[in-house]
Amino acid sequence: MLQGKQSWVFANKPVITSSAAIGGPFEANGLLANDFDMLHKDLWLEQDSYEKAHRVLLEQACETALKKAGLSLPDVQFLLAGDLINQMTPSNFAAEAMEVPYLGVFGACSTSMEGLALASFLVNYGGAKYCLTGASSHNAAVEKQFRYPTEYGGQKPPTAQWTVTGAGVGLVSCVGVGPQVTSATIGKVINMGLSDPFNMGGAMAPAAVDTIEAHFKDTGRDPSYYDLIATGDLGEIGREVSLELLRENGLQITDEQYQDCGLMIYDKSQPVLAGGSGAGCSAVVLYGHLLNEMKKGTYKRILLVATGALLSPVSFQQKESIPCIAHAVSIEMGMGGVS
Repeated sequence: MLQGKQSWVFANKPVITSSAAIGGPFEANGLLANDFDMLHKDLWLEQDSYEKAHRVLLEQACETALKKAGLSLPDVQFLLAGDLINQMTPSNFAAEAMEVPYLGVFGACSTSMEGLALASFLVNYGGAKYCLTGASSHNAAVEKQFRYPTEYGGQKPPTAQWTVTGAGVGLVSCVGVGPQVTSATIGKVINMGLSDPFNMGGAMAPAAVDTIEAHFKDTGRDPSYYDLIATGDLGEIGREVSLELLRENGLQITDEQYQDCGLMIYDKSQPVLAGGSGAGCSAVVLYGHLLNEMKKGTYKRILLVATGALLSPVSFQQKESIPCIAHAVSIEMGMGGVS
């Protein structure tokens, strides 16, 4: 099960039986609009606060994934989810409404793959038959907490990124047909001393590189094993930095093979500066677009490396630098799990 120093190999190959992606109005104008199960026309989602709207995104994603699988909430043993808001309150309130045993997971924007790795671990070892796992973010709620309220209209530098409004959820099971989770590499916290909250991509790039290198070292594979290696939300700046570092360290990854979810989700005409970000970024791209492409046969093997900046408003105000992390999960198209 443990391979190398920080990777798990799942012998029973848990299956992502179904998945769902819910987005907002900005995502509806992006490149992946057709891969969302539901797109909302405004940021309020008929709620009286952005935080409540954030909660609804996760609830709808869970409900949609279960409906697609022909299951209901009582069939699920555990929900593993998280977000970026203080103490993950949107996820906590969503879990309260769904009444499913809940494991709150926080890895900032790496939460999606942290949750998928842990859910796959539970299923692989018989700890659950069905686990829901996912992550979410809401542009107005997250920006208000980490930067400035959107109503403030403050200018941002070119290195800044646009927080995704969306929730992506997968139903992980020991039975069924679909993409299989074959391994996961758990990242280490890497801090290169950067402190600019408007340059998350640059801060997170070394953590992504560290985890990618660990994955290939632990598994004995090389980059050619995967049709696609996608980081979570490094954006334009972070992707360029990480790709350069990987090549300097001897990993030959092509521009076409190495993509970033923060660059895949939006159109270049949208004012996203360096790209998309947020805990929901890699979640909606994986549980919407990438799994759809795997089912079409576009990709057979992908490695998704979700990246997270582990800062808080308090650590920023105290002028701390930004500790970062990345978790990698390999997903391969297979026939089914073990019953």
